[in-house]
Amino acid sequence: MIEARPLSVAVAGLGTVGAEVVRLVQAEASLHAQRSGRRLQVVAVSARDRAKDRGVDLDDIEWYGDAVEMARAAPAEAVIELIGGADGVARAVCREAIDAGRHLVTANKALLAHHGADLVWAAEAKSVALGYEAAVAGGIPAVKGLREGLAANRLTRVVGILNGTCNHILTGMREGGRDFAAELAEAQARGYAEADPTMDVDGLDAAHKLVLLAQLAFNGAIAFEGVHVEGIRGLSLTDIAYAEELGYRIKLLGLAERRDAGISLRVHPCMVPRQLPIASVEGVLNAVVAYGHEVGEVMMVGRGAGAGPTASAVVADLLDIARGSRVPPLGAPAGRLPPLVPVPIGERQGAYYLRLMVMDRPGVIAEIAARMRDHDISLEGFIQRARSPDLAVPVVMTTHETNESAMQAALGEIAALPVVLEAPVLVRIETLDP
Repeated sequence: MIEARPLSVAVAGLGTVGAEVVRLVQAEASLHAQRSGRRLQVVAVSARDRAKDRGVDLDDIEWYGDAVEMARAAPAEAVIELIGGADGVARAVCREAIDAGRHLVTANKALLAHHGADLVWAAEAKSVALGYEAAVAGGIPAVKGLREGLAANRLTRVVGILNGTCNHILTGMREGGRDFAAELAEAQARGYAEADPTMDVDGLDAAHKLVLLAQLAFNGAIAFEGVHVEGIRGLSLTDIAYAEELGYRIKLLGLAERRDAGISLRVHPCMVPRQLPIASVEGVLNAVVAYGHEVGEVMMVGRGAGAGPTASAVVADLLDIARGSRVPPLGAPAGRLPPLVPVPIGERQGAYYLRLMVMDRPGVIAEIAARMRDHDISLEGFIQRARSPDLAVPVVMTTHETNESAMQAALGEIAALPVVLEAPVLVRIETLDP
């Protein structure tokens, strides 16, 4: 039997996602009521421009010019925050909603990565729900998958393609033979990348999402500063081609791993073997792979951004609230979640790909190899084909497993050699063995 009283909802932010949430709630009212036992009803909205046509019916919805005031005073049981940003209005809306005793749903990964612990404590103190499925991997149920579906497992590792913009650019570089700048411009023209792409291409967006996944996987609080972050700007078509020749594919991955000393948290380009399923996740798709002691490897793939997938995740959280389903936001009460110790990137053990642009002169390779030897780094493979005494030529090396600190020390010495004409390109090789 469907309860007569609807779940009243206020929406802060009416961009493409906010408008799609309103449309989805209105268009699928019967389905949502059947599944949750209550109708969903948007009763209030807030955005900058009231006159803008957003393609949804707002006639019977109360308008607020001030999102914080809406969170405080609107006749709503739940507030959805879709403004974005780690601080400012978005943070104020979230705190105001919780303090007013309203359930909160947000897609704001930056806010949660930097201030999530405070919001979780506040939500638990007020006995209200905090839903954030939409903050990680769009339409993929990654949060519920780790927090609820895999709750019986000790998770040892979570790996993800967590940014569709970067995945689209890397796919386009490989398939279309266009360089990073051309692929970025194409992604911006298609709406996959912002005018300022920093958050995406420099790895920050993926790092925010990785923090949220790691907290769920390892049951603890993580400071964003503990994540090692690198982006994809330094990759060239040459590196894409060499990766394919060597049997790898380059992906920007977020990797969270449990170690004896703590939790390793890294976002950076990786060479992964082409035969791995994650290597075949292309274009704007995202993927999340979790490793559990009972289930083994579990992989979830889907659209990680866009109005439809994100709105789907937001409304899924609303339906949980309508059902009365209450799960601690981080999988366990905040009081049971200790701070997790980050493991420095320098402690990574693994293999590496190194590309150098050097003068083609006698003794150059020996000089480079000597620096590697001095840091106890063993070479697994070596490629040099071009011969051009007057121009720079590429030299590619792959190493056996070694230590990151040793590799970085050797790289610093190699980069300083007069015969090395460009900044070296280093890509970590990740075989993702169980």
